[in-house]
Amino acid sequence: MTSTATAMCAPSSTRSPSVWVPTLYLAQGLPYFAVATVAMQMFKSLGLSNTEISHWTAFLGAAWIFKPLWSPFLELASSKKKVVVGFQLLGALFLGLVALALHLPVWLGAVIALLTLAAFASATHDIACDGLYIASLTAKQQAQYAGWTGTFFNAGRFISAGGMLLLADHFERTLGPVAAWTIVFCLYAAMMAALGLYNGSALPQAPNAVTQASASAIAGTLKEVIADFFRKPGIWVSVLFIILFRAGEAQVQTIGPLFLRDTVAAGGLGLTTGQVGTLYGTAGTIAFIAGSIGGGYFASWLGLKRAILLLILAVNLPNFAFWYLSTFRPDDMLMIGAALSAEMFGYGFGFVGLILYMMQVVAPGRFQTAHYAFATGVMQLGQVLFRWISGDIQAALGYQKFFIWVLLSAIPVAVLSQLIPMSANRDDRASATSS
Repeated sequence: MTSTATAMCAPSSTRSPSVWVPTLYLAQGLPYFAVATVAMQMFKSLGLSNTEISHWTAFLGAAWIFKPLWSPFLELASSKKKVVVGFQLLGALFLGLVALALHLPVWLGAVIALLTLAAFASATHDIACDGLYIASLTAKQQAQYAGWTGTFFNAGRFISAGGMLLLADHFERTLGPVAAWTIVFCLYAAMMAALGLYNGSALPQAPNAVTQASASAIAGTLKEVIADFFRKPGIWVSVLFIILFRAGEAQVQTIGPLFLRDTVAAGGLGLTTGQVGTLYGTAGTIAFIAGSIGGGYFASWLGLKRAILLLILAVNLPNFAFWYLSTFRPDDMLMIGAALSAEMFGYGFGFVGLILYMMQVVAPGRFQTAHYAFATGVMQLGQVLFRWISGDIQAALGYQKFFIWVLLSAIPVAVLSQLIPMSANRDDRASATSS
């Protein structure tokens, strides 16, 4: 009996993780950036206003808010591999149908509906993807390949914000915008289908533990997890802090790329789709990754309590770059690229603070993993709320004043960071240890 239990708890893969970790996390990144980044540029090319774009992309982000609510039910599947591969292929289907929907008379409604399905497929895949990684690797292997997960997830950013936008720009100029974005989403579908088929062979099975739990029993446990989360001391202050942390960053990440595309007459820089792809897909992505790595080492060295204000400033002060660009509107691509690189580096560097706050302050307790997932849902809620209002505020203020507003949006969370605890309640840590 003991040997059976041990075998079930052991990692299930005899394959080298190097043959499946890259494709697993590339398949996590591609649909996320297709929905969160590329769709925004598509809507801009197809004539939607900044207000409409901010509303629709915020709506699409809601899938990542609620994913903790159905994550426990994925344990009812016989293996995590089946869930992962299934949702990769579903993602391919929905992204491919977006390409077809662009040619319908009611194209916008159809595209939004299909991108919503793609978002929910991607969010569900995230859960199973991380679960398979944890279940299939030893603790040593998890640490060894942790860098690979971030690298190949961000490869999805590079392909999307770089390569796909460059292709879209080329085909916009030669075939027109509808044909261009049809090709882009067909390519997304082809890549996701290829990854799904490859991972169907390469991934370890990662069988879920044999359990007699029913859906109703899981629902009861989920209810207990949610109730315990909201009983945590100071949880509402923590929720407010997490939401406010994203106030400036979510707005500038929404409007910034649209400002680059807008015409000079409308206050933008008048860049092409391809130029935006070049800036964000190369220098921007490299700066973000470098900032994320540097921020992690910085926070580890200084500790969260001492580092948090500096991390908040790192996220927000580089947004000054957009105010500079909106005020002086340079046409030198090197200068624009340097400004965007500074902003993306600060974003990556400082965002570590929010991740550590959720891990070290909010998550500890009886249900540490589940409560971290709920905290990430709150984090996504902050992103959605501020993305939603960003277009309306920019339309009311214009670009230059909007970017000043973005800088001012950082003040509440900076002040709050100095007033609230930066460590978990002692009872939470004790509960986590005992469990």
